[in-house]
Amino acid sequence: MTINSKFKSLIVIALLSGMSSFAAQSADDGKRLAPEISAADANISFRDIPLLEKAFIDAAPTDRKDSISVGELGVDGGNKAMILQLAQEIAENKHGNFDSLLIAHKGKLIFESYYKRGRINLPHYQASATKTYTSLAIGRAIQMGYLTLADLDKPLVSFLKDLDPTKFVAGVEKITLRHALTMTTGLRISSDKRTEWRENPGPLKGQGQVQVLLEHSAPITAESHSFKYGTGPGLMMQVLNAVVPGTAKDFIKNELLDKMGITNYRWRTSPSGLPEAGWRVTMTSRAMVKWGTLVINNGKWDGEQLIPAAYIAKATSKIVQSRTDENFADIPNVTGTAYGYFFWQADLSAGDKSYLSQAARGGGGQYIIVIEELDLVVVVTANARDDNTSSLTATRILPAFIK
Repeated sequence: MTINSKFKSLIVIALLSGMSSFAAQSADDGKRLAPEISAADANISFRDIPLLEKAFIDAAPTDRKDSISVGELGVDGGNKAMILQLAQEIAENKHGNFDSLLIAHKGKLIFESYYKRGRINLPHYQASATKTYTSLAIGRAIQMGYLTLADLDKPLVSFLKDLDPTKFVAGVEKITLRHALTMTTGLRISSDKRTEWRENPGPLKGQGQVQVLLEHSAPITAESHSFKYGTGPGLMMQVLNAVVPGTAKDFIKNELLDKMGITNYRWRTSPSGLPEAGWRVTMTSRAMVKWGTLVINNGKWDGEQLIPAAYIAKATSKIVQSRTDENFADIPNVTGTAYGYFFWQADLSAGDKSYLSQAARGGGGQYIIVIEELDLVVVVTANARDDNTSSLTATRILPAFIK
């Protein structure tokens, strides 16, 4: 008697699941549907979303006609037993508060799972992963001719015509777009000023947001052009708004989100009136897979070059390495941490080899990790997790895709 491969898959899953809350799916076993947020819960605070009673783990994701190609873990790549074992551990809360883990390999989504507050149709807060989306919006403007790669070395203030340069502190004219994209602007604002603007955001309206920064920073010097987390995204959103026809908000929607079929999201507005550039955006986990796919395909989506390949290559390269900043601290199996154009890079070691990863990273555990050498995209959403996702990817996910 011959046992077919799908039945064997069921046996493997059953052995792994035991009596836990683990619930994995095979290709066509009458699987339950991915969990969705109900209409009644759609508008409540994320922290109040009811926790899932049972983890949803799918080794053969459903084709939802959302422009994401799907496949089957183990058939289209990956060691199924290894990934399912990791999923069981996540379901048992052994790795912190995961909300989702998705894996795409060679252009196909082959693993999809949701835990705790994760839902397939619930946009999850992105925190600083938003910065990467801002970078890609700049890339889109370059592809369409509103900016050029050469413009990245031009002064920031040359693109913003509503500023009063007579009030700038010394050195402002030396801040380039490249400085803003790598968070090496040199801007240093006192905590008192930041508190003042939070309490009275009126002066931040429009390009006033840039004016007050350039007026109230300490002088810009060669020494101050060092990495300072947070300095740059808002400046780049101002430039985007200044160079594209219409508004930055409409440009991002029409030229990126709509093109990729991303409709279920929330992109909040900053005190300037422009879209937030560094945080306060929500995306579904599947939308995050799309962003990762755009990057691993060198800026191409569904046959159309949305972002120049040259921009993707530079944005995802190691430009800044700052051992003095806590964001660059190495952890087990993760070394060589660096920064590009609102992208993080790190070398992930698995066995006796390391693999370059390029990532969007957001506080609390939001990740889009791209490993080009393995044609792999790993998406994680979480809440209040310790920051060990890169290490877990190196030790538990990469080995499943290394032959």
